[in-house]
Amino acid sequence: IINFSSSANDKGLILHTTVTIGYDVPWNKVHELLISAANETEYILKDPKPFVLQTSLDDFYVSYELNAYTNEPGKMAQIYSQMHSKIQDKFNEAGVEIMSPHYGAMRDGNQTTIPENYLPKTYEPPAFKIFGVNVFGNLKKSEE
Repeated sequence: IINFSSSANDKGLILHTTVTIGYDVPWNKVHELLISAANETEYILKDPKPFVLQTSLDDFYVSYELNAYTNEPGKMAQIYSQMHSKIQDKFNEAGVEIMSPHYGAMRDGNQTTIPENYLPKTYEPPAFKIFGVNVFGNLKKSEE
């Protein structure tokens, strides 16, 4: 019989959180940002090192799980709160949109979810594109 809970005394308690990121962002960049956020979070241990698991490949995004250890289980709520703040800051600074919670509406791609104070002062949203569709769902000849 192996008592896995006893390893918490040696390694610490593992905390984990999940974010979903679009396929347009390289997975190694996501890993880098998540681990950086964990390393800057108070009460997260440097050893064992934080690590990231890719837990699912969904239709529009990849689910990434950040795992990090602490020896302060009584401060778990504060640790999670600070870690989530650090994750948001790191992703916003890198210009990477977090796709959770899931979008339930159509996006035209013009607006970003990244707060204005993280965007370059010269940021311009991309141009809006409209395509005509005939009754059979194909592009009209004039727009091909």
